[in-house]
Parts: sequence; structure tokens; C-alpha cells
Amino acid sequence: MNRPDHNPGAQRGENHLSPLTMRQLIDNDPVLTRLFDDVRTRFEADAAHDIAHLLRVADWTVRLLPGSEPRIAIAAALLHDVVNVPKDHADRVVASERSADVARAMLPPLGFGMETTELIADAVLDHSFTRGAVPRSELGKALQDADRLEALGAIGIFRCIATGVRFGAQFFDDADPWATKRPLDDKRFSVDHFFVKLFRLPATFQTIAGRQEAERRARIMHALLDSLGEELRENLSRN
Repeated sequence: MNRPDHNPGAQRGENHLSPLTMRQLIDNDPVLTRLFDDVRTRFEADAAHDIAHLLRVADWTVRLLPGSEPRIAIAAALLHDVVNVPKDHADRVVASERSADVARAMLPPLGFGMETTELIADAVLDHSFTRGAVPRSELGKALQDADRLEALGAIGIFRCIATGVRFGAQFFDDADPWATKRPLDDKRFSVDHFFVKLFRLPATFQTIAGRQEAERRARIMHALLDSLGEELRENLSRN
């Protein structure tokens, strides 16, 4: 009988899994199915943090860990935002700690050993941008990179705007869209968030493949702002 943290029949990390295939992989694995169902009962979704987000992070965590055990990578990804604290809440800084605690509680009853449980919990703890930690394990590095990819590219643009709308932010400052004569303020203007955080993310990536994808996605975002500048007749004046 196979251990829950050992699934030799699963696809290895060199294969890129679409969200649909990832869902099929979970549905075909009784342990992951139970974990996924448990996460969904606890998960408080919003436009930027929904079930599809968890599946995409799982996809990239597997992809960034070639040759690894997919079940462990997927479990970490499903649990990384199980406690979803709003970004404007005072407890946001401890969200990953709470998610790690939930991981430690949820995994042993599913048959995950103590060592594997701690590996997953540590990865969940350290993935958070707000926490500012550098993951210690390869799993942690892959999970952190996979989650940060969600902040970049086309998906990152949608998530940035959705989060800004939730906070009541405007898309950009009509009078000074690139904040050349005012301080950046991403609580008031969503475009400011590109410069406050998003364009700085690629330099923080821990895996080679993750950084390459991050840089590709950042170019998409730069192209969007270039187009915005053309439409506003305000050429982009920030890097």
C-alpha cells in the first residue's frame, strides 16, 4: 500500500499540467481529492484568490520541481492560501503562518508523515511576499515562485485590477498616471502597484525556469502600460 506522500503513478514534474488536467489528477488521487474537498470547505475565495488560482499554482509548483513527487507539490499549493486574509487587513502579515498551522492539522489524518507534513507546512509558511522570507527547501522555492507568477502577466493584470476595485482604488491618476510629480500610492491607484511591487518581483524568483517565466510575463505588463500611455498621450516615463 502506497503512502499518501508517495504516488509513483502520478505524472512527474517535467510535464506542464493545464488547470483541467490538474483537476483530473486531483480527482484520480483519493488523498488529494480529500484534501481538495477539505480546503474548499475552509477557503474564502475572492476574485484574485479562487479555486482556479490554487490549481494554477499547483500546476506551476509541479512544473518548477522536475522529477519530484507531484502529490507533495500539489498538496502544498492547495494549502498555501487556505487562510485567505484580505490584503488590507491587519492580520495579513500572519496569513501564511495560519495556513501553515492548518496544513499541520490537515495532513497527518490523510496519512502524510511528520517529515513530509513539516516540509509542506514550511513551504506554505515561507511562500508569502508579505512575510519576506527566502524558502529553505526546493519545494518552498517552487511554491513561492509559482504563487508570484500569478501576480504577473495577463492574469496578474486582472488580479491587480480586481484587487484595486475591491479596495475602491481608481485605475490610474488621470492627472499624473506615472506618478512623476507625486508619491506612488497603490491604495488609491492600481497602476501604481505595478511600480510599487509587481515589476520588482522577477528579481526575487528562486528558480531559473520561474524567473524566465516571470520576466516574460513582466514584458506583457510593460507592453500594456506602453499602450495605456499611447492612449492617454502620456508616454510611460517610469521603468
